[in-house]
Amino acid sequence: MRQTSRAALALMTLAIAACFQGARADETCNSPYLSNLIKGQEDYLYVWTLGVPGIGDGSDKLVTVDVNPRSKQFGKVIAQLPVGGRGEAHHAGFTDDRRFLWAGGLDDSKIYVFDIHTDPARPKLVKTITDLPAKSGYVGPHTFYALPGRMLVGALSNTKDHGGVTGMALYNNKGEYITKYPLPTSMGGDGYGYDIAINPAKNAMLTSSFTGHTNYMMDLGTLIKNKTAMGNFGNTMVLWNLKAMKPEKVFKVPGAPLEIRWSQHEGDDWAVTATALTSKLWLVKKDAQGQWQAREVATIGDPAKTPLPVDLSLSADGKGLWVNTFMDGITHHFDLSNPEAPKEDYAKHTGSQVNMLSQSWDGKRLYVSSSLLANWDKKGADNEQFVKLYAWDDKELKEVFQLDFARLGLGRPHHMKFGAATPQRVASARE
Repeated sequence: MRQTSRAALALMTLAIAACFQGARADETCNSPYLSNLIKGQEDYLYVWTLGVPGIGDGSDKLVTVDVNPRSKQFGKVIAQLPVGGRGEAHHAGFTDDRRFLWAGGLDDSKIYVFDIHTDPARPKLVKTITDLPAKSGYVGPHTFYALPGRMLVGALSNTKDHGGVTGMALYNNKGEYITKYPLPTSMGGDGYGYDIAINPAKNAMLTSSFTGHTNYMMDLGTLIKNKTAMGNFGNTMVLWNLKAMKPEKVFKVPGAPLEIRWSQHEGDDWAVTATALTSKLWLVKKDAQGQWQAREVATIGDPAKTPLPVDLSLSADGKGLWVNTFMDGITHHFDLSNPEAPKEDYAKHTGSQVNMLSQSWDGKRLYVSSSLLANWDKKGADNEQFVKLYAWDDKELKEVFQLDFARLGLGRPHHMKFGAATPQRVASARE
């Protein structure tokens, strides 16, 4: 391992206690190393948006929405920043200091670094990273997970055959490549990747698995009819020793486990994921002998109808879980008071297709976006492209506003992140 990589791990180890004890994210999928937090009302919603030929400028772009109800521009798009091409915009993540937002393209493998600190209402593109394939051999940057002074980038595919065997690449916050970590193909591993989730207090990192470039860039209808292609989806999760950055155990989790969420409630030591193809919730937790195990704990919708669970949002207290199912357009809520036996206690049809979720820290606001992948989104009248804000009173989701991204000439909205108007507002929200 390179000296720089060892230094990164040492820095990460030193930061564990301070970061985990104090760090809580506004969206619960954020890294626990994120130091600047929004506990009150978020001011902006950053939406990483796929370009569509013939709609607006046709380019992938970062769209900024004013979401502070005290603002005269509440519920309106106040800025859009095209990146000059279409590369299958997908996920984004903040650096540990929350000054920059990294966002990637699953097709062209470019990584864009946006300054969201200097003028949070109008982000600026300050760097484009293009060396991921050449340096790591990976393509399809998916997950951007902040480490102290570093960014861990989880990829979906590789340069050799565009299949699912892949890994993670480590960069510093300047956008300079450091090293890579292959997903295991031994120990029962399939080498596939998707999400990253860290629990520093347990020295544990989990990764999940999806599919490679050939599949995720294929038309969904064509993919479903191709038996060979449908066999090329991940069926594993990997438990890593965080300090050593070494895989320790591979869990068999059939059906493409996607998003992973560790409970951030003090004293909890478990995580959940959902399998896209089998519509199950899985729990990762230590057993009575102190060994980490993964097991199925609940069903999401009707698996026979392949509802396709996609994004998750776990409440700050670990008691409630939101799950979007793409195919039927339903937003589900599960009571996780007992994570060993989750119970669905609410569901609402929020669109013809729904994908991403972002939940405010207080749990009172839920943002929903529609697009999954350009070639997987529905067609015709069902191809809705929106961002919606809902208020949640623990009983009912009530729509506050919606933005039609197609009508506004913006494209297909995917990943959403929160912003604050001033650094002082963010800092004042720390633990």
